[in-house]
Amino acid sequence: MRRTLWLVLLWLLVLPGVAWVALRLAGAERGPLVPLFAFTPYVAAWSVVPVLLALATRRWLVAAVAAITATLFVVTVLPRALTDNDRGPQTGVTIHVMTQNMLFGNADAAQIVQDVRDHDVSVLALQEFSPQAVSNLEKAGLGRLLPYSSLGAEWGASGSGLYSRFPLTAAGVERNGAGFNQAHGTIQPAGAGPVVIESAHPAAPSALSVLDDWFSDLAAEPRADARGPARILLGDFNSTLDHQPLRKLINSGYRDAAAVTGKGLIGTWGPYDGDPIPPVTIDHVLVDKRLGVADVSVHTTRNSDHRAVIAEVVLPVS
Repeated sequence: MRRTLWLVLLWLLVLPGVAWVALRLAGAERGPLVPLFAFTPYVAAWSVVPVLLALATRRWLVAAVAAITATLFVVTVLPRALTDNDRGPQTGVTIHVMTQNMLFGNADAAQIVQDVRDHDVSVLALQEFSPQAVSNLEKAGLGRLLPYSSLGAEWGASGSGLYSRFPLTAAGVERNGAGFNQAHGTIQPAGAGPVVIESAHPAAPSALSVLDDWFSDLAAEPRADARGPARILLGDFNSTLDHQPLRKLINSGYRDAAAVTGKGLIGTWGPYDGDPIPPVTIDHVLVDKRLGVADVSVHTTRNSDHRAVIAEVVLPVS
């Protein structure tokens, strides 16, 4: 009887992982699975435990199924922690871009400006960008470092901002389906071609009632287009690489800068007002494949539940 109960317990430990990785590979997350799929890397780490338990007790069939499941998780998740051999061109005009969700505009403006200064940031994208944040950043000296801007500041979570060292042309602010602004503009550093920059902020899948907005906002994000200027799309995507809509966006012709530099498992959001929930990676810098990615770093920001992501991007010489 004890052996039977142990076998049942082992299967109960293995089968949820089997279902999870099957749905992940099929891109079939729906309903409450959408926010849960953000935690896939943690499930992947757990998937090794049933393998060890089954092997230790010589339950070979369970061990085989668990091992296959763990292997599929490894293939799905581990590449984000490894440097990609194809990171695009590595010689040309180098710029640093940074994205930061300001948590209703409350993030420490002085620290953000210091990060811009310390990391030679040329373009700063902001989400949850409020009128007070505009004032705080100006007082902290951001305008002296990045004098050009496209601003759509609003109270609450819907504001968006873009600051640049280079002049911004075709600058503007668009409102997505969920009601969040997305500031954008085109830069052209000396020696390089034009690059369109946009601060992305699709809906968060925080409740079943907003999932349609989440799907439609991600579907509406600008695709990379080889017939037009190169793009950098960066911001709070409210999605991880385990969400199919974000993967579809990337597959249009972008690279996820963190993933190709081996930094793709660093959490950028959490711990959610102190709740004991592990961080997830929902802030991204998506770089047109015609551009290169040299490096990425992630930085904790005071008074925000999001961390800053800074990417070193290489623009081919025009």
